[in-house]
Amino acid sequence: MSQKFLITKELLNGAEYRIAALFEDRRMLEAAVQLSDGGNGSILNNIYVGRVRNVAANLNAAFVETADGTLCYLSFEDIRHPVFTKKPSKKLIAAGDELLVQVCKEAVKTKYAVVTTNLSFSGEYIVLTSANRRIGVSSKVSRAAHERLAAFAQDLRREDTDYGIIVRTNAASASDETIAEEFSKLKNTYENVLAAAPTRSAGSCLYQERPFYFKMLQDVKKETLEEVVTDDAEIFAQLSACGLPQSCGIRLYEDALLPLPRLFNIGRQIENALRERVWLKSGANIIIQPTEALTVIDVNSGKNIAKKEKQLNHYRINLEAAEEIARQLRLRNLSGIIIIDFIDLDDEDFNQSLLKEFRAFLKKDPVPVQLVDMTRLGLVELTRKKQRKSLAEQIRMNGETGVG
Repeated sequence: MSQKFLITKELLNGAEYRIAALFEDRRMLEAAVQLSDGGNGSILNNIYVGRVRNVAANLNAAFVETADGTLCYLSFEDIRHPVFTKKPSKKLIAAGDELLVQVCKEAVKTKYAVVTTNLSFSGEYIVLTSANRRIGVSSKVSRAAHERLAAFAQDLRREDTDYGIIVRTNAASASDETIAEEFSKLKNTYENVLAAAPTRSAGSCLYQERPFYFKMLQDVKKETLEEVVTDDAEIFAQLSACGLPQSCGIRLYEDALLPLPRLFNIGRQIENALRERVWLKSGANIIIQPTEALTVIDVNSGKNIAKKEKQLNHYRINLEAAEEIARQLRLRNLSGIIIIDFIDLDDEDFNQSLLKEFRAFLKKDPVPVQLVDMTRLGLVELTRKKQRKSLAEQIRMNGETGVG
């Protein structure tokens, strides 16, 4: 199915947000938002000259100040090949040390942002890393392409082992020249950061991630992307200059009578993505309840009260729910531990078939998802990698969620 990527503005909870969203047949698959005035701008992937405020040996971690004195958490395990700009102590790390750190997890509620000394520079086809110095290829690439791309990445790096290269899924459909050109740009960016670091004071930002909509677009599979649409002339100019594949059209939407957000019903779809209950076509529903420690999802038969072939009917509801849950995880950007209570099935063959189909639905998610198993109590456990804040956390909440 072809997909469209939209960048526009919409009122959410009385505030204007910039919205980037991926659609498939007018149905929202993924969304990210940011206040139009930049008030909730992300610091994810930014690189700073950090100053170590204190070391917590009992936590195997240090607390590092970045811009404006913001405290971040740095695990000892993430201190590999660190780049120090000031090192008064001979210890691995000590209060007063200054070093380059990159934000790898944003602050969430009471938790500090997490930083690492493994600096990474991500492109559409490859990622250059400073501490992880191996050659890697996405597991989603076919075996034949995997070997070819690994060899090509090794040729790109030649004898230089001061960084690693991770080849992304999109590289399988790109030319060697395109990948090499991107590698050269990423390498230059990395070298510029290293060159600038010794002259910058603690708290300085040496590298700032591109606007969130560029980062999101970069991660979209281009083989299924039909076009990119925006109603902002400035962003349209940016997109036109960013070198998207020819198969991806870029369009400036200019119909004042039917605004782009209304055409795709963006506000309503985001509002639904913040609701606890999701109705399924069968009349069944799922309840999604994020908590501090994990997310709990419950599948209910709801209005579906068919009594004939009860087990088969419950299996079909579970299958429908599994597909919708996979979509909701991506749309809401839920992460961490997720526990799902499907409708109980007595037939083990049905359970195994459900898990098999669920894994297939989850594979469509660009964010790594690990389906652990079904417990003895019939609960399905999975984990989804944390990459950025959930959709609900991205939106400033003023009481009851609503769309203006």
